[in-house]
Amino acid sequence: MAIHWIDLSIFAVYIIGMLAIGLHYFRKNTSIDDYYVGGRSIKPWHIGLSVVATDVGGGFSIGLGGLGFMIGISGSWMLFTGIIGAWLSAVFLIPRVFELLKKKSLTTFPEVLGQLFDKRVALVAGIISLIGYLGFTSSQLLAGAKLASATFSGISLEASLWLMGIIAVVYTVMGGMKAVVYTDTVQWIILFAGLFFIGIPFGYNALGGWEGISASLPASHFSLANIETIQLVNWAITIIPVWFIGMTLYQRMYACGNVKSAKKAWFIAGVFEWPFMAFLGVTLGVFSRAALDQGLFESAGIVDLASMDPEMGLPLFLATVLPSGLMGLMMASYFSAVLSTADSCLMAASGNFVADIIKPFKKMEEKTELRTSQYMTLLLGFLAVLIASRMQNVLELMLMSYAFMVSGLFVPVIAGFLVNKPSSIAALSSMIAGGSTTLFLIIFKIDLPFKLDPNAFGLLCSALVFITVQKLDKSHILKTT
Repeated sequence: MAIHWIDLSIFAVYIIGMLAIGLHYFRKNTSIDDYYVGGRSIKPWHIGLSVVATDVGGGFSIGLGGLGFMIGISGSWMLFTGIIGAWLSAVFLIPRVFELLKKKSLTTFPEVLGQLFDKRVALVAGIISLIGYLGFTSSQLLAGAKLASATFSGISLEASLWLMGIIAVVYTVMGGMKAVVYTDTVQWIILFAGLFFIGIPFGYNALGGWEGISASLPASHFSLANIETIQLVNWAITIIPVWFIGMTLYQRMYACGNVKSAKKAWFIAGVFEWPFMAFLGVTLGVFSRAALDQGLFESAGIVDLASMDPEMGLPLFLATVLPSGLMGLMMASYFSAVLSTADSCLMAASGNFVADIIKPFKKMEEKTELRTSQYMTLLLGFLAVLIASRMQNVLELMLMSYAFMVSGLFVPVIAGFLVNKPSSIAALSSMIAGGSTTLFLIIFKIDLPFKLDPNAFGLLCSALVFITVQKLDKSHILKTT
């Protein structure tokens, strides 16, 4: 469809608003604490909404739509693992991290491993986290590009990708963590309101209400049991551990300033992930599948499943049923979701590069470190766009990035807090073994038993290596908290 001037105007106002927030905090940021952890004084509600906006964001929004399209409302179970991860980390992880903060001011996740083990472990963790978040940033930009190219005729996927990249990078480079958190809060509110008050009611009416939707789809699309147990297991072992190793989450944890605020923020995030965002996303995916079966996509040359990318169903459905004006608001909602995750992941990657990889080898004055961080954010944003241009599937790229980080980092984090005198050699060995195992299985597409995700074997390998080396390494003695 052609871009109506009303929709374009609404979207332009939204983008200008995001850039204005970035510029505002660009003028206020005077230290690395300001840039990476928001001065450690941001309120729990802002942090909680920022966490859910980052976690559910564009990738999961588009990905959830794809799941709803293919398997129906049972796709919502993917985000049920999110609430489990959020609440487990609130109870187990947050109090322990703040005990470390009493000893030293931290700005990144690998610095936690540096305190639990040593600088070598922190360096390798920084490299793994950087690679993972670079891939995750790419998945979000790809989600936004798919959304734009499916919604508006005349905009190619590549052009959309560069547009999303430029917008996300510019305000993130300028504003740092405060800009990210406060824009995330606005973006999540826009997304939730857009889905709930525009997408759902207009989509429901366009499909002929319940009668039309139920007649178009098999009963399995309305069942929470339309999913294999092994799929739930794979989601759980990939997503739950992210709450223990996610750089974006640690930055927000530090930004809370204290244990009570951080726990409150995590509980808020968990509830909004599931059931709210989970069911909104898959429901619109179900609507898009019903729209295909009712022939609403024929004008776009799509007549059956064979000619349809499931992840394109949701944006195409919205473009088909929404009138001018509301279409602009809805697109702003989804672009909000994309940007709210892309900016956070970009900040995480930048923090890993500067604080965990460069800084240990080159001491910098605070102003120099701040400017270096901004330059690195710009460079990494450009690389993320290039990576996204080579990929096709948003959810696949996102879960691949998750799996790589989880299999390399989860075991050392848990062991660091629970094992008496944990070995740094064991941590390094388990990180390399876990991450490389998962990457090997993914790259070579090896058939695995029980349909398990490669991450399961990466985690198992990481755990076995840690246990073995921990027993063999008698020379290493470090105290844990």
